[in-house]
Parts: sequence; C-alpha cells; structure tokens
Amino acid sequence: MSRRLPSLAGALATLAIALGSAWAGAARAEAPVWVVRDKDSEVVLFGSVHVLPPGLDWAPPVLDRALRTADDIWFELPIDPKSEAETGALATQVGVLPPDGSLFKLLTPQDATLMSKVAAALDVSPVLLDRLQPWLAEIALAGGAYRKVGADANSGVENTIAAMATPKATRKAFETPAEQIALLSGGPIEEQIASLHETLHELDEQPDEFTNLVKAWVDGDIQALDREALAPIRNSTPTLFKRLVLDRNARWTEVLDARLKGHGRTVVVVGIGHLIGPEGVPARLRALGYSVTGP
Repeated sequence: MSRRLPSLAGALATLAIALGSAWAGAARAEAPVWVVRDKDSEVVLFGSVHVLPPGLDWAPPVLDRALRTADDIWFELPIDPKSEAETGALATQVGVLPPDGSLFKLLTPQDATLMSKVAAALDVSPVLLDRLQPWLAEIALAGGAYRKVGADANSGVENTIAAMATPKATRKAFETPAEQIALLSGGPIEEQIASLHETLHELDEQPDEFTNLVKAWVDGDIQALDREALAPIRNSTPTLFKRLVLDRNARWTEVLDARLKGHGRTVVVVGIGHLIGPEGVPARLRALGYSVTGP
C-alpha cells in the first residue's frame, strides 16, 4: 500500500544506496499480521506493499504457516495474467484525455513546470503524460519512480504470496479489475488534479519517502505506516480517502464477517493502509465481537 491506492500509493522514489541500507537494517524485522478468530474460523490478515525491490526478506513465520494450511486466500484483485491484462486495457480506455485535451493545460503553470521536472528525473515521457487523465498520470509517474529504484510488482507481496500458497487454497478477490479502475478514475477532475499536485510535490521534495514506507512496513511500525501511507491522502484529499480506503474497508469487513460465520482458515492480503488505525479492517472486525490479535 502506498499513498494512492492501489498502485499509486508509495510511488515515491529514493536513491539506490539509501534503499540498500534500509533493507539490510530491517531484514530481521516482521511486517504486521493480524489474526481474527471465532470458535471454528481463523482469518490471517497481512498488509501488503504492492511493489517491492527484489531480494527483500519480509514474510513473517505466522504468514508462512497460515499459507500452508489456508482453505482460501483473498487478494484485492485476482492475481493472474488475464486480470493484469484486463486492468491495463481498462486503464487505457478510460484514462486518456479527449483528442483536444492536454494534462499540462489542466494544471497550474507551477504544477505543469513541476511535472516536467519530475518526469525528466524519472524518465517518463512528457508527451505521454500530456495525454493522460490526472489519475493515470500519477500511475505513470509511480511506475517511473519504482523502475528507478529497481522495485516492481513481480517482487511485490501479492505475486510472491500467490506463488508461495498451497495449490489447494482457493484464490478469491474482493474486487474486479473494472471495479478497481472505476475507483481510481471515478473522482471529479478537481480531486484528481489535487491528488496529482500532492504526488508531484512528494516525488520532488521527499525522495526518501518510499524507503521510509517500506522500512516502517518491515519493522511493523504502525504509527509510521499511518504517517507515511494514510495521513497525506487523509489530510489532502479526504473525499478520495473515503472512496479508496474507508468505503473499501467497510465492504471488505462485510465479506470477512460472512466468511467468519462459516468455518475454515483464510488468509487475506490487501494493502497495509487498509489494516491500520481505528477504521482499518482489524478494528472493524474487533468491533463486531471477534477476537483479533496483532499490532
């Protein structure tokens, strides 16, 4: 998870040497896990960072054990090539401006200049950016930031866990590609521009932010995770925060409540920002009366 969900959050670059020192220092720490139980069910909730550098040792033993015995594993989206292709195709369909549109002209002169600067630093084509809706431009810049530090989705939590999990576990998803693209693209243009404004300034002014996020994650530092992953979007674009975080937390809690009313063992892997704080999924399940252990 990062600032802009799903693939926008954490789209903050840092120097490779800083990454190296951060990963080495946090290798033995454990990312946070919550375990939810009733008399005949167990749900293990693991908070993901969707994009990671390769070689990072992040999987805590409790997650490894849970994956070996899980009856079902839930992700935000299906983890398979078909869903990935569908997501890309849908983003292309709805994320491009009309033929006479220009993203640079939608921005203030100051932000247009800043976007050119950030794009150059991340090797992202300004010609491409100019054709994109603000939300998809954020994703394009995020991709550039990740590439710059060698991080990618193939090394991220979801793909790794999908490969680790026992074949007998049923793979399920809270959302479809169409639903997730609608969440990202559905906001008013003013909200999208405000979000892009924040991301441009983060990328330009806070080059170590991605390091901070990942280190907080592998250290299990909940307060730092809230500060790095949730506070910026909560404070700068509260409507976007409600749609991308709070509303989804509520929907996913309903699904898991129904699952817990059955029986068996479940592993849930979603962005870490959905699991922390008083409005996160663990807190919501605890409020429903379930036993919840974790940070």
